[in-house]
Amino acid sequence: MLLNPFAPLAFIKITSLKATTFFLLVLLIKSNLLRLKGGLIGGLFALILISGILASTSIALGSLIYAYRVKNKTQEDNTVQDLETVNI
Repeated sequence: MLLNPFAPLAFIKITSLKATTFFLLVLLIKSNLLRLKGGLIGGLFALILISGILASTSIALGSLIYAYRVKNKTQEDNTVQDLETVNI
């Protein structure tokens, strides 16, 4: 059986190819994890913004309802009260 003089070079090429594929696989997994993390952070940020909008809207609606009730209550009090002039 003849020995191949290029056997060490073939071994180095195969080993470097394995290392390169492993490195690319690690980069691909890292990219997917970063994309997932960014999506989660973006989703959380959007959820905070939407909840803030809902909270401010409900506060504004509550203040409008409160102002309407106060206005109606003062109008009812004014209609019931009849003012007469006082003669001395």
